Amino acid sequence: MNVAQQLARIALTLAITAAVGTGAWWLFTNKPSGAKADKPATAATISKLVKEDDLNTITLTEEAEKRLGLTIATVEKKATRRVRMYGGEVTIPVGRAILVAAPLGGILKAPSGGMLKPGDAVKAGQNVFQLLPLLTPDGRASLSASLADADGMVNNAKTQVEIAKIALERSKRVLKEGAGSQRLVDEAQAAFDIGTKSLEAAITRRTVLAKVLGDVDSGTAAPIPIDSPEAGILRTVSAMPGLNVPSGAALFEVIDLSTVWVRVPLPVGDLDAIDRSESAQIGKLSAPPGTTLTPAKPVIAPPSANAISATVDVFYEMPNANTTLTPGQRLGVTIPLSDAKESATVPWSAVVFDVHGGNWIYEQLDSHRYARRRVVVRYTVGADAVLASGPAVGTKIVTAGTQELFGAETGFVK
Repeated sequence: MNVAQQLARIALTLAITAAVGTGAWWLFTNKPSGAKADKPATAATISKLVKEDDLNTITLTEEAEKRLGLTIATVEKKATRRVRMYGGEVTIPVGRAILVAAPLGGILKAPSGGMLKPGDAVKAGQNVFQLLPLLTPDGRASLSASLADADGMVNNAKTQVEIAKIALERSKRVLKEGAGSQRLVDEAQAAFDIGTKSLEAAITRRTVLAKVLGDVDSGTAAPIPIDSPEAGILRTVSAMPGLNVPSGAALFEVIDLSTVWVRVPLPVGDLDAIDRSESAQIGKLSAPPGTTLTPAKPVIAPPSANAISATVDVFYEMPNANTTLTPGQRLGVTIPLSDAKESATVPWSAVVFDVHGGNWIYEQLDSHRYARRRVVVRYTVGADAVLASGPAVGTKIVTAGTQELFGAETGFVK
């Protein structure tokens, strides 16, 4: 191949390469518009956005308002106090269970009216046993020592009553001056009452011992009446007529149930949440809703707790004049909490629920126009609902006829 032929081949190759490059450049720069990746078309076209408030507005005629019976009020801001219910147990108050023992050894006899049994009601001073004393010379010496001890107990009880009386008068005076508290007065009153009962028991024991010792010395010993110290119910009878009992033997126990305590075991985590200075509301566990509850005031009692269940006992006192409550009976105790704060509240009757559980109220926009507003109810207290969010305080809302208005809006009521 000569030189001219080689040059012609090279020229042809260059021409073909240039043509291919030019074609590729033209295709790249002149890409069809249909090859572009267009965005996907929208599934729906919204010509106008409508707010939820516009959908929930309803206009009524004056006749429709009268037929629905609408009542208007305002959103208020007030302090509400929640309550919490616990289980309680009826107990006998401290000092209301009295165990009567034989003042000295002797033989028991039944009273003239017949032998009493556990569960019988007794009056104060009613005879339960007759005790015929059997005293030996050693017994007389022991009786004289017991009489001396009884004198000392009476004197000690008198001193305690005087101190308790002074403390009670002081606490009442301080409370009247505005510097004390009702709790201190209640504690002083309880101490005075217990001291008075102790003094009466000591005087009774001294009187019985003095009478027995005088009868023995004069040679005219007679059966000693063993009477009930208080009115109440015989809880136990531990002896029978004809028995020879020693001095100090338990004979019977009397309980006074005219007033009872209710023990409430509170979880330790709830102690700071409840208001232990306020009265509680107590009712039976089987009571239907709406039953009137009985108020019970808090009392000071010996401290007690249960480490296994992590509970601390608090006590409330309530009347039991008809003795309908029995020790050990379970009750429902409603205790107020200590979180009384001012919050926006509406009547519970003003709240309506939709099919999804949403909370709504109706705001009065103007005459005959109402708008359904969404609210979040935090909790309810009695007839009030405390709002976590909702209309501002002072907003006019529908409080009666809300359900009918909701039915009218949704088409269930015309």
